[in-house]
Amino acid sequence: MRTKHLILTCFFFFSITTCIYAKAMYVAGVTQITMRTGPGVDYKIVAFVRPGVEVQILEYRKDWSMVRNSAGKIGWVLTRFLTEESPKTLMVERYKQENERLASELAAAEETVRTLNVQNKELAEIARKYKQLEDTYASYLKQDADHAKHNAFLEQSKEQEKRIQSLEQSIKSEVKLGLLSGAGVFIVGLIFGMSTRKKKRGSLLS
Repeated sequence: MRTKHLILTCFFFFSITTCIYAKAMYVAGVTQITMRTGPGVDYKIVAFVRPGVEVQILEYRKDWSMVRNSAGKIGWVLTRFLTEESPKTLMVERYKQENERLASELAAAEETVRTLNVQNKELAEIARKYKQLEDTYASYLKQDADHAKHNAFLEQSKEQEKRIQSLEQSIKSEVKLGLLSGAGVFIVGLIFGMSTRKKKRGSLLS
């Protein structure tokens, strides 16, 4: 019974002086601190931890706390050098990294804008060439239409010329026929007149 009571008392005392953490804390101060194999200066040094470095709390005590650094080493450091507040140097580094990230994004955005401007210029040039080609094609269609009209006019002129030539041939034929007819009548009349005169002359002589 006494043994059980002693175990409970030790556990209560340990729970007061010791607390297991699962969170990160930072090393405060202006100089690097030592990480030792046990909670005291008599223990061997296993590593040095610079100010502002984040460590993982494994066991938190009043004087010494067990931590794990970024390299995975586990040791004990003085608790008074641990703080939950982000050190200024770390905050400055974070702000610097954030500023670099924003500057990189800004540069990427500017490059995108330049690329878009180039693409817009290329599209504008394509649109200009397309409009020029469209105007040229429209002019070609107009010339083609004018050419078709000109050909149609030439065909009509040729048809009219053929009709005029045909009419001239008809007129010439009619004129020739009229002249021949008139000449025939004249000759017949002349022969008839000469015959009549001969008959009159014959009757006078007899």
